[in-house]
Amino acid sequence: MSDDVLPNRCRLVLIADPKKGGMEAARVLEALSGGDVASLILVGGRVEDAEFQKYCEAIVPTAQARGVAVVISGDSRVVGRVGADGIHLETGKAEIDAAVRKHDGRLIVGAGGAKTRHDALELGEAQPDYIFFGRFGYDTDPAAHPRNLDLAQWWAEIVNVPCIAQGGSDIASVEAVAATGAEFVALSSAVFGGALPPGEAVRTANELLDRTAPRFEE
Repeated sequence: MSDDVLPNRCRLVLIADPKKGGMEAARVLEALSGGDVASLILVGGRVEDAEFQKYCEAIVPTAQARGVAVVISGDSRVVGRVGADGIHLETGKAEIDAAVRKHDGRLIVGAGGAKTRHDALELGEAQPDYIFFGRFGYDTDPAAHPRNLDLAQWWAEIVNVPCIAQGGSDIASVEAVAATGAEFVALSSAVFGGALPPGEAVRTANELLDRTAPRFEE
């Protein structure tokens, strides 16, 4: 984020997958021109390693210069090579616990893959920096998935570890996610696959959050 004061409400996380249509690095960076973005999650495993690394190299420095944390999904080697801020893992508690201890605050370690409350609590015991409710590439319906909303609301009420809940393919889905109390709402197809240019889509999402999102306690 370029502003000095961060908004005291649910913030945007963008999920960018180089395998999806229009996900070239320039479009990802264009999205950041639309205003506040807390973090980018760049999804690996869909293209060749060298291609994915090149994609990340084109994004990471500019995003970080704008105050956006960049998290790489799945490939710890790329995290180090491109100087990213963290890694997103969709593995079990043991692997996430090991990553948290290994990186010891030097990198963000995020946990995904929880489909139930039991899953979420088990992952949360490893004390990741955040837990993600949703599945990359499955934001095909306009609204956020009811399970993601249910898990986010339950989690936000009882656990201190921040959560990211995946929105839908409609920008307006940020409102329902914010209403759960989640700290972050993740958008992908709503920004990179919709009718609006990415920067305008992010601007619209932020305007909706400014108007409707609950404010957190100071």
